[in-house]
Amino acid sequence: MKDFEDEFASFSISDKAVAPLEYIKLEDAELINRDLDTFTDFLKENALHKYQIISVLEKRITHGWTQKNLDPMLDELFANTKEKRPNWRTVARWRKSYIESNGDLVSLVPKKHKMGNRVNRSAGDETFFEDALSRFLDSKRPSIATAYQYYKDAITIENSTIVDGAIPIISYTAFAKRIKSLPPYQVAVARHGKFLADKWFAFCSSHIPPTRILERVEIDHSPLDLILLDDELSIPIGRPYLTLLIDVFSGCVLGFHLSYKSPSYVSVSKAIVHAVKPKSLAHLSIKLQNNWPCFGKIENLVVDNGAEFWSKSLEHACQEAGINIQYNPVRKPWLKPFVERFFGMISECFLSEMPGKTFPNILAREDYNPKKDAIMRFSTFTEEFQRWIVDVFHQNTNSRETRIPINRWQQGFDVLPPLEMSSDEEERFKVLMFISDKKKLTRNGIKFKELMYDSTALSDYRKRYPQTAESIKKLIKIDPDDISSIYVFLAELERYLKVPCTDKSGYVNGLSLHEHKVIKQYNRELMREQRDDLGLAKARMAIHERIRQEQEAFITSNGKRKISRIKKQAQLMDISNTGQGTIKATKDTSVQSSIQQSTISNITASVESSNSVSIDWDGELEAFD
Repeated sequence: MKDFEDEFASFSISDKAVAPLEYIKLEDAELINRDLDTFTDFLKENALHKYQIISVLEKRITHGWTQKNLDPMLDELFANTKEKRPNWRTVARWRKSYIESNGDLVSLVPKKHKMGNRVNRSAGDETFFEDALSRFLDSKRPSIATAYQYYKDAITIENSTIVDGAIPIISYTAFAKRIKSLPPYQVAVARHGKFLADKWFAFCSSHIPPTRILERVEIDHSPLDLILLDDELSIPIGRPYLTLLIDVFSGCVLGFHLSYKSPSYVSVSKAIVHAVKPKSLAHLSIKLQNNWPCFGKIENLVVDNGAEFWSKSLEHACQEAGINIQYNPVRKPWLKPFVERFFGMISECFLSEMPGKTFPNILAREDYNPKKDAIMRFSTFTEEFQRWIVDVFHQNTNSRETRIPINRWQQGFDVLPPLEMSSDEEERFKVLMFISDKKKLTRNGIKFKELMYDSTALSDYRKRYPQTAESIKKLIKIDPDDISSIYVFLAELERYLKVPCTDKSGYVNGLSLHEHKVIKQYNRELMREQRDDLGLAKARMAIHERIRQEQEAFITSNGKRKISRIKKQAQLMDISNTGQGTIKATKDTSVQSSIQQSTISNITASVESSNSVSIDWDGELEAFD
């Protein structure tokens, strides 16, 4: 029989994948023994001096390292020095340690760094120390002195009940030494929380650097440390919010939005639109030395977990525009360091000497009052901020002098220029970044925030295309800065239609959505103030009481007549707010009134008794009226 040949014998099982070096834990890490440079200069010089003595003796000695051979050499070696001569046994021990360590100079370092007590000399206070430690490891963060006082008081009270063998009390220095020898991470978790503990002690990795412009763009908000003035009234209006985008590859600012409204989707969308579109500086009242050529389609937009970044409007708009949104983990701003660092640079390099500058906290402000010193108007600051970006920040080197932002942008632009948008694409992108909502299309158009929007084109659309219960709800886009018109998406045409507001009073001309909301809120509050709630309550209660009385009168009446017969009489008697209010004739009526009453009764009776003839009194009366 032919020998069996194992075809898999040549294959070997691959070793387990090795984790990258930066992710290996301390327990699994390969540690290298310390060298001479890790000791103090005194210990290092002492070890080198021992090595010199051993080297000299090693060259001279011809026999064993005994007292007979070493003493004469040591006496000769230290004859002309003031240094104390070591004992021959000490020198022999130095040589032995050096040889056993395979010639490691660390073996000659004195072991003074290992001197001292390694165990607690006091016993019996463990329970009291643990109690004091539990009070120290608290989120209220008491001091070591407070914990030691509790430890000392607890043992003092316990010793008062002990006749023999009192529990020893260690000194404050020893107590503090015990506290400071605890693992710092565990102490930080107990006293400051896991978030700050991880922030202080966790491993921080660097980013994978982008290889082209607009590959990675960071965006964030921050209130500026500056109080500005109103353009017309010249009164302080507070600190504005700055929403800013920065390109990580070049370090250039792509766009920004400055507003006094809290960060929202509106501020985010306007900053993105400013970053994507080409920037014209011709509208500024000042002349800049350089251009601002930074624009283009963003590949990856890095955001934090603010509510404005989790909006459906931003998600849909970025998907339509081909922008990928990358969300950072919660409470980890260091994962987008470039925009965070830039906000600090604005405060340090641009706002530091401006009148009206504020400080991060009230203690740093001291006696300085920024409201009194504020002199810059909002529009002036906006222009000067653009000058600082274009003519200063983009043209200057970074702190490490490794790059100039605008030169870095131009290098990336020459290698791989970003995609540019046509005028139609810019308009479409602008509409995409507007606020999205869904409203019902009615025969009067579309109602949004108590305003009606309609046009001839929208009317033609309603006439031409039938709608279902689902398709009648239309997607609309609203420009938050101008609500004089909206954009309605027509699915059948696959286009947006611009529809104006039907208001002809001029109210919506140049009106923003925020202004409209404020006006409506103010109007509601004004109406509430002018409304007489007490009078309305009395009137409603009077109506309820009158109805109750009428019901009681009807129930207690002697003859119950049919409602339909009485209604016919009421119609004939023309009971209305401008006429009489009852079908009952007064006592002093004339003969003519009696005849009218008799005629009415006869007509009513004949109508009720007739089965073949049906008279539409309602229709006749309406025709008569």
